[in-house]
Amino acid sequence: MASEVFQSCLSQCKILELSKDTRALKEAFEAGDLPAVAAKLQSTLHSLENVRLDIGVTGGMGSGKSTFVNAIRGLGDEDTNSACTGVVEMTVDPTPYPHPKYPSVVFWDLPGIGTSAFRADKYFRRVQLFRYDFFLIITSESFTADLAELALEILRHGKHFYCIRSKVDVDITASRSRRPSSFSEERVLNQIRDDCVQRLEAQGLRDPKVFLLSMFELGKYDFHLLEESMVRDLESHKRHAFLVALPNISKPTLERKAASLRQHTWLVATVACGANPRPVPGLPEVACDLHMLTRALEGYRHSFGLDGGSLVRLAEQTGQPLHEILQVLQGPKTKVTEALVAELLGQASGDASAFSQKLLNVPVLGSLASCGLSFATVYRMLRTSLDVAVSDAQSVLVQASLDSPDRKLPDGQWSQPGA
Repeated sequence: MASEVFQSCLSQCKILELSKDTRALKEAFEAGDLPAVAAKLQSTLHSLENVRLDIGVTGGMGSGKSTFVNAIRGLGDEDTNSACTGVVEMTVDPTPYPHPKYPSVVFWDLPGIGTSAFRADKYFRRVQLFRYDFFLIITSESFTADLAELALEILRHGKHFYCIRSKVDVDITASRSRRPSSFSEERVLNQIRDDCVQRLEAQGLRDPKVFLLSMFELGKYDFHLLEESMVRDLESHKRHAFLVALPNISKPTLERKAASLRQHTWLVATVACGANPRPVPGLPEVACDLHMLTRALEGYRHSFGLDGGSLVRLAEQTGQPLHEILQVLQGPKTKVTEALVAELLGQASGDASAFSQKLLNVPVLGSLASCGLSFATVYRMLRTSLDVAVSDAQSVLVQASLDSPDRKLPDGQWSQPGA
């Protein structure tokens, strides 16, 4: 079991791309120098939590770009700080829209391409393609030559892009109305996708992938596939930032968030025990940074949409009384305080002793074991709190769909109930 703990810790370091500092980090571990370990990881933690991610959202006029910018930030078109939407092109200049909870994650609403004012050759200079980490190219109709040229130019800049065909819900409704007896949703979706792929290939794009979306029900159709592709292509720090900022619209999304945050708990526990430890009231054998742990637990609530503002918004969207949504929560229903964190640490300390002994059997982790029960208690508390947050988020997804049975979709997905 001790070796499993060791391998788990090393895997976290690998995933978080600490390779540039692995040797120094290992030496600090082996020397039992927890403050040195904590100081090195504190820098990594700060970078992870504050990394800048810029996402360019572009495409055809009236394709739903601005609505998508709002939806992926968990906002409606009429909410404060939402992107302007309309039936005509509303965006004149590249406009940044920071995520309301994670301001370092910025979605840029770019002008629609294809008008006489924004021809492709001028467009590239105007929007400054180098500025963005990746692009989402959206159209509500066929992919035009201008959009294909934009995609090729993005490739020449060494950037990733993802082609999105929006408003497929409108096409499905129209097809069902015209051919009710022979209607097949799968056939309509395949026809739309095949047409988009063929048009892009005809313009010189090799093996293009096209994702079908509804901007008003973001969790439907291909969003989970789009999400998988974006997450896979990002480097680890930016991947973490992107994941925690995603709206909670499906169980796969929640699971990916949880996996990234589980890696995060090793960093938080180590830094909290080594950088600025203080005795915990009522637990003299445990010393840690209560303020840091309070921020971490509050961060779980925000990422999984369990904070007060998100739950109030969910109640408004679904028409359910807030108290019914709160009833499904097992974790904190109000803002996390240091007193609550101290209480949770007390609960975790009961079975932390065995975990601490396992650390003692792994020489490279001696610095963690040297702080007694502190690291084991903090790590246990963080993992338990994270597991509770994931379970609560899943329960909220189910609760949000109770009054709308048609919102339930295959593979554990739901149409968007809120951030």
